[in-house]
Amino acid sequence: MTKTIFTAMALAVIAGGCAKDHEINVTNDSDLDRTAEIVEVDTALIASFGYDKGFRILDSRGEEIPYQFTYDGKVIFPATVAKNSTAAYKIVAGTPAATDTLVYGRIVPERKDDMAWENDKSAYRAYGPALQESGERAFGYDIWTKSVDYPILNQRYHDDIVNKISFHEDHGNGMDVYAVGPTLGGGTAALLDAEGEIVYPYCFKEYEVLDNGPLRFTVRLVYGGETVDGDSTVVETRVISLDRGSYLNKTIVSYDGLSDKKRVAPGIVVHKQNPEGYVFDKDRGFMAYSDLTENAENGNGTIFVGIVSPESEAFEYKALAEPAGDAIGHIFAPKSYGNGEQFTYWWGSGWSKADIADEKAWSDLLGNYALRLKSPLKVSVK
Repeated sequence: MTKTIFTAMALAVIAGGCAKDHEINVTNDSDLDRTAEIVEVDTALIASFGYDKGFRILDSRGEEIPYQFTYDGKVIFPATVAKNSTAAYKIVAGTPAATDTLVYGRIVPERKDDMAWENDKSAYRAYGPALQESGERAFGYDIWTKSVDYPILNQRYHDDIVNKISFHEDHGNGMDVYAVGPTLGGGTAALLDAEGEIVYPYCFKEYEVLDNGPLRFTVRLVYGGETVDGDSTVVETRVISLDRGSYLNKTIVSYDGLSDKKRVAPGIVVHKQNPEGYVFDKDRGFMAYSDLTENAENGNGTIFVGIVSPESEAFEYKALAEPAGDAIGHIFAPKSYGNGEQFTYWWGSGWSKADIADEKAWSDLLGNYALRLKSPLKVSVK
């Protein structure tokens, strides 16, 4: 398993004079226990403490906690805080220990420019320029199931391409058994035109990996050339981040080139194998779908897909005008959108052959995730 050791360049960010120990207090005002939830501290604040030879973060038992510098000027680490309480962590001078990298992603040119990423819960991919050039129509996010907590992306691609061992079959750690095709797949957002029809984004044209583990993966994808109600040069930008231990990707979507207000809607494809297998919970701000896969009789298990979208104004089902393979419609969560605005939502998946028991467990997980967003952990440093 990959180990990450913080480089001299990263540690130089926090260079300074002689440093004293500092305490980080993480407060949980909610009625939910928070376990290994990623929290953030400004890098500039820690830099002011003068840890010229590096620092470590310790919990109340003196055990070291892994952390990561992020592209947007944060130090992130996992915090565990019981409901309605505060947990204390300490920053001390010293060299941090190597950390297992469980969150990872990369461009995969050997497989039609997939942008693929994973954490300890699931794996995902967005389709790139080479696939679009091939003429294959695949628009949405793909889901790769996982039943192990270690990285599998590189091995699966290598086995499939080099060893001819298909990643569409489970060889002990999960597989690619989710059908995307010309749909929004497992959580892609899209604009809706004046008639309420989905304007499908094709493959990304540009990418930039911003964070790459050990605790967070972040990528910026740029899509161009979409035409919406006469606007022919609409450019879409997505910033997708996935944290260790999370079932959901945080995604910030923005569009430029729109001449007037539109609606944007994150969506999940509905397949004929389970036409009514979706749940809407507008009060808590999530929707869920239980995907039985194309060949359920093969024992593929159920892929649970979900979107948490507090900004959305509704949750709806819309049938496709014509079925696309086994796809018969979408559930989606539209909201009003203006040119240049940012729309933030969360999407992701779990698997019945991993650690999501059933539809209720998945809905409970999404509901609790939405509640945590409404009551974020509060971080203070002294």
